Amino acid sequence: MYDPAQLRTFLAVAQTLSFTQAARRLGLRQSTVSQHVRRLEDATGRPLFARDTHSVQLTEDGEAMLGFARRILEVHEQATAFFTGTRLRGRLRFGASEDFVLTRLPEILERFRHDHPEVDLELTVELSGTLHELLAAGRLDLVLAKRRPQDPRGQLVWHDRLVWIGGERLRLDPDRPVPLIVYPPPGITRARALEALEKQGRAWRIACTSGSLNGLIAAARAGLGVMAHSRGLVPPGLVRVPERAGLPDLGEIDFVLVEGERPGPAQHTARALAAAILASGDRLHRR
Repeated sequence: MYDPAQLRTFLAVAQTLSFTQAARRLGLRQSTVSQHVRRLEDATGRPLFARDTHSVQLTEDGEAMLGFARRILEVHEQATAFFTGTRLRGRLRFGASEDFVLTRLPEILERFRHDHPEVDLELTVELSGTLHELLAAGRLDLVLAKRRPQDPRGQLVWHDRLVWIGGERLRLDPDRPVPLIVYPPPGITRARALEALEKQGRAWRIACTSGSLNGLIAAARAGLGVMAHSRGLVPPGLVRVPERAGLPDLGEIDFVLVEGERPGPAQHTARALAAAILASGDRLHRR
């Protein structure tokens, strides 16, 4: 009843909330993406997206379809692997950004290991900037991280905005430098925060530096300052800083999968894990 190609297109649109971005991820024309979604909506008899010229949002039926689509595609991939006799094996060096520590990424990796028990998965959790450097040095096979500025590479997992967050009781004094909670260099959000404040002409100071997301969260919960963070990944116990605080806009951010250039089995395994993450990308952020 449901075409796997249409389900993959649906998931791409649901995760990026953009027909244009979904088309770019899938290597399809935007008209083809629209056609796939329309045919899937015809098959269900329900609208899956509420869309206008400015935005795309999932309907309640679209939210329900997310889980069904993931499970259908998982079974489809399992059946394909079984009947084609393809078995992945070998070592896969996977790097994930600190941003995903508190998401359901472990569930996705657990499922991948279950489906491919002969793959030896090595996980590196680091800053996005560091992961890109390790990939370029040939020390990783696949990276899930923020896209670096002016870097066109990578399959888009989802598109988001960066926002300022802090403790619920934090109050910023407009006459004093903004206290910042940041990753060390080469943190991408650190660079974006400093650039935005410098452009606004707003004074700032570093209140806390930590290479650990848990360390940053603890500092923010303690009221030490504010941090730049993905809107879809705001940790529990922290809230967006209200606009009346006058902090500058931080712009948008892309989370992408980037493959290394090591040929052979590692490349096939990396693509299989990338496909698993793309199919479940909506599990990686909080709505």
